[in-house]
Amino acid sequence: MSERLARTLFALSDTNRLNIVELLKTGPLPVGEIAAQLGLNQPQTSKHLKVLLEADLVRIEPAANRRIYHLRTEPFQGLTAWSQSFEQQMVSRMTRLEGYLEQIQDTVNLKE
Repeated sequence: MSERLARTLFALSDTNRLNIVELLKTGPLPVGEIAAQLGLNQPQTSKHLKVLLEADLVRIEPAANRRIYHLRTEPFQGLTAWSQSFEQQMVSRMTRLEGYLEQIQDTVNLKE
C-alpha cells in the first residue's frame, strides 16, 4: 500500500472528517461554514481540516481574511483504483469457484 493511500485512508477514518468531505462534495466552503453546518466548534473543525490538508484531500484558497476549503479529486481517484482492484480479484475468485463447482456437479452427474 502506498504512503499516499495510507494517509488518505487514515484521514477518512474519522467520522467528522468523512462528514467534512461529504459536505465539501457540494462545493468549497470556509471553515466557519463547515463548522456551522456540521455542528462542530471552529477549533475542532480546523483540526480536522488540517488532517485532510496533510493527506492532500483538500486545498485552501485564501480569500481576504477567510480560507476557503476545496475538495481535491486526485486522492479519490487513487482510492477508487485501489478498491476496484479488490472487485477484480473477487470476480476472478468467483469465476474460478464457479468452474470448480461445475466440475463437481459434472462428476456427481456422471456417477448417477
